[in-house]
Amino acid sequence: MEIVTQERLKKIPRDQMTEAEFLDICDEDLRAEFVDGRIIVHSPASLDHVDLSTFIVTLVKMFVDKQSLGRVLGDNFQVRLRPGLRRVPDLVFISNDNKVKITKTEIDGAPDLVVEIVSPDSVERDWRDKYFEYEKAKIREYWVIDPLSKRFQMYCLNAKGKFVAQPAEKGALKSNVLRGFWLKPEWLWQEPSPNVVAVAKELKIRI
Repeated sequence: MEIVTQERLKKIPRDQMTEAEFLDICDEDLRAEFVDGRIIVHSPASLDHVDLSTFIVTLVKMFVDKQSLGRVLGDNFQVRLRPGLRRVPDLVFISNDNKVKITKTEIDGAPDLVVEIVSPDSVERDWRDKYFEYEKAKIREYWVIDPLSKRFQMYCLNAKGKFVAQPAEKGALKSNVLRGFWLKPEWLWQEPSPNVVAVAKELKIRI
């Protein structure tokens, strides 16, 4: 985990930033999250991370667009879950029925689905911190894709507002939010990622 560079911190005459101050230093080149006054700056993504992220975003977007289910946004787009908490997931899906506010720079509210791809510096953050944050925000589904341990888990919000891990069925995990969409964990660990068109055909996404 890195903290914002000293050069940028010189602009802020205090130990902790306000949310407004964080937004003031944000630009398209800064991939950072804000958690109650603390800034988390992400290291540049590795080739494997980018390859996997592109595969997931492309596949989900193909599925969503084909059925006109809503909107899919990829990496480096802020999600403001509450005042003082801004995260930057690897993928978000907002259904047509979701009334969250989407501006040119952020989503204000809870998406229907969030995906995080674990990096070496984000293991605890993705598996623990964001798990509880996304659950509390009532995000309906949370996927954690961990290439480090080759572990993939889908968590779905139950009637009590708690995340429940989805069991694998016939070697695949099925989404509750995206009905008819499923993923084989083995696809996620291939290098390079599988041909997205071939996988789309297996998922019966007609192009």
